[in-house]
Amino acid sequence: MATDALVERILAIGDDPSTPVVDVLHGLVDDSTIEASAAPKSVAEAADLVGLSAHTLRYYEQQGLVRPARNSSGYREYSASDLRRLVFLIRMRLSGMTMQDLKLYIALVEQGASTIPERRRIMLDQRDRIRRQLRELTLALETTEYKISAYDGHPEG
Repeated sequence: MATDALVERILAIGDDPSTPVVDVLHGLVDDSTIEASAAPKSVAEAADLVGLSAHTLRYYEQQGLVRPARNSSGYREYSASDLRRLVFLIRMRLSGMTMQDLKLYIALVEQGASTIPERRRIMLDQRDRIRRQLRELTLALETTEYKISAYDGHPEG
């Protein structure tokens, strides 16, 4: 499947709970699915595809989180693997991962396989934070549902 389609599917997962999240994620992180012939994206195209501003993409580059190649004119070109990394970064930021943790994680990725145990630890810590957020949001939802049911039969204000 083309990277563009994978990126669009992963970003739309929240809209369709029946989408097999794990399958889509595997497609995004499996380098064997990267199309060698896929044309790189400009900053504007990449920003539009992943739903970020061009300014944010440049900021991520300044922070060392993504390193798009430059063409002969000096313009950034985002490859399929760059786009996949951006999707990962977006998901981690939305889940509350700090820029400091993301920078450490990406630095470890770029150091190679010897850093897998430390990367795994970072992801385990992030999973624990996400699970806590989910519990807190579930409690907030239940509280909201309780209040809504308490107002049943009462005129709205």
